[in-house]
Amino acid sequence: MGSPLLEIRNLHREFAAGEDVVTILKDINLRIDEGEMVAIVGASGSGKSTLMNILGCLDRPSSGTYRIAERETSSLSRDELAELRREHFGFIFQRYHLLTDISALSNVELPAIYANCDSSVRHERASALLARLGLGDKQHFRPSKLSGGQQQRVSIARALMNGGAVILADEPTGALDKASGVEVMNILRELNTDGHTVILVTHDMEVASHAPRQIEISDGVIVADQRREPSNPPSALHHQLPLRADVLSAFWGGFTEAFRMALRSMNAHRLRTFLTMLGIIIGIAAVVVVVAIGRGAQQQVMSQISDLGTNTLDIYPGSDFGDLEAAAIETLTARDAEALATQPYIDSVTPNVSTSVTALYQNIAAKAQVNGVGADYFRVRGLKLANGRFFNEREAEQAAQVAIIDQRAQAALFAHTAHPIGRVVLIGDMPVEIIGVLKPSQNNFTGSSPILYVPYSAVATRLIGKSYLDNITVRLKGKVSSKAAEQAVTSFMVRRHGSKDFSIFNSDQVRQAVERSSATLTLLISAIAAIALLVGGIGVMNIMLVSVTERTGEIGVRMAVGARQVDILQQFLIESVLVCLVGGFIGIALALSVGGLIKLTGIDLPLIYSVDSMLLAVACASLIGIAFGFFPARNASRLDPIQALARD
Repeated sequence: MGSPLLEIRNLHREFAAGEDVVTILKDINLRIDEGEMVAIVGASGSGKSTLMNILGCLDRPSSGTYRIAERETSSLSRDELAELRREHFGFIFQRYHLLTDISALSNVELPAIYANCDSSVRHERASALLARLGLGDKQHFRPSKLSGGQQQRVSIARALMNGGAVILADEPTGALDKASGVEVMNILRELNTDGHTVILVTHDMEVASHAPRQIEISDGVIVADQRREPSNPPSALHHQLPLRADVLSAFWGGFTEAFRMALRSMNAHRLRTFLTMLGIIIGIAAVVVVVAIGRGAQQQVMSQISDLGTNTLDIYPGSDFGDLEAAAIETLTARDAEALATQPYIDSVTPNVSTSVTALYQNIAAKAQVNGVGADYFRVRGLKLANGRFFNEREAEQAAQVAIIDQRAQAALFAHTAHPIGRVVLIGDMPVEIIGVLKPSQNNFTGSSPILYVPYSAVATRLIGKSYLDNITVRLKGKVSSKAAEQAVTSFMVRRHGSKDFSIFNSDQVRQAVERSSATLTLLISAIAAIALLVGGIGVMNIMLVSVTERTGEIGVRMAVGARQVDILQQFLIESVLVCLVGGFIGIALALSVGGLIKLTGIDLPLIYSVDSMLLAVACASLIGIAFGFFPARNASRLDPIQALARD
């Protein structure tokens, strides 16, 4: 007699029951040769199912040894035991243990998926097995559409998918009617005749009578081992599927199959999947919308700063802002502006004086601000004309009585006049001709009064009666550093005045302040987004944990047919990432819809969507899926297969 296929020596199996220990199997010694058909019989609770679970590597003995083809199982890792279940054993369960969300064909293919078999090969093999078992026309039926006998035949086909050298059948006829039970037993006998080793576990002596060898177990002890006829000689007829030899293709094949299974699971539980991703959808949408609002507000403010004049310096009397003597200093003059205009780093300069007066047109009066400015003022401030023209340098020098008005002045004085150009307005005691109207500006830093821009010389001599300026505004050239230009202007003016009796306001300070405020706002937004995404991630983790609990039986089936820990981990992790990714894309779509809705309602809320923020949102969704999905996925992969099956 050669080496046994399966051999157990001095095996015990104990279970904890509270503070007590219950011994289910006691000093079991058993040898099963290749090609045998063995029935393990006994009453309920005798330990026969526990013995079968150990034989199929679904469970481990508490003590003793179990060898498969002289390979000691106690030293094998969980993945090596999974390989044995996948490559050598085929399980037929009393309750079938078919996955309800997939077809009969997909159920049969399952062991070959975990064996990294090519899809076309396994599809052909599974189809042939179902046809052999009389289910060729029901391959695409889900288990719920099949009778009990048909479901058991699907289970048999699954057991044979990877070859099934050893068929382990636990009460294979227990849930079947008599006719279906006879069919199943005939199939098992045929398989044994083909060379498969068949081990039956049953309490029915009529079922056990089909096996040439019967082992009776009672209270965890083998009490009888009888053979009616010699076992079949070893046979080499077991079908072995060709596997992917290339490591990369095997990995990719396994990944794509896990991806498909994840999609099927998500589709089968659409409501649960949607509720899982709801937190991610809200979090991502909030991030994208808030970032869009922040960017829109920032651009609006920066645009207003640009309307004031980009890269400008304002020179005021007084050694510093808040100087109490500033009002008495009269050294800032138009000659200073002319001298500054000759400097190579300066683009344009305007002297400025201002006053408030009552503006009168016909019988319409309005309180207005009159700004006395140079011809280059409008270039310095970046202002554009809606109608008319700007006054020129000659008019500025000759104190011409002309004016350019803004939109507020036009609305206040010329509400009933279609064309204000050429009209004469009385400002104080001085009449001026309107020669231009400015385009609307986003500049909100000029107050709400109507403004008239008049040559500074006319304002200084005819309205105010002073020879010095309120301030001078300088626009710098191109890419000139505003900080370096400020230092140069300071040195230049000190040389002209002999002392520093002026102060300089750098518009770049406003830009920097806005950028600092924007950075703070961005940080705040990021914190809010992080909290929203964290909440969403916790939701994903909780639902995935619930999913693992709900699908414990499914996990047990996958492990029974040979899924490794990494296969289970990969599937649940892919599901988690997919949920977060899909939720991320839906969140982005929701955010874009919010922007469209805001535009339709006419709300003045600027939104500038950022592709970077969307890509970051999707990346965050992926990371959330990995980070928060890992723990539930790991829990799933660490389940004990026999305990998982028992909870189905």
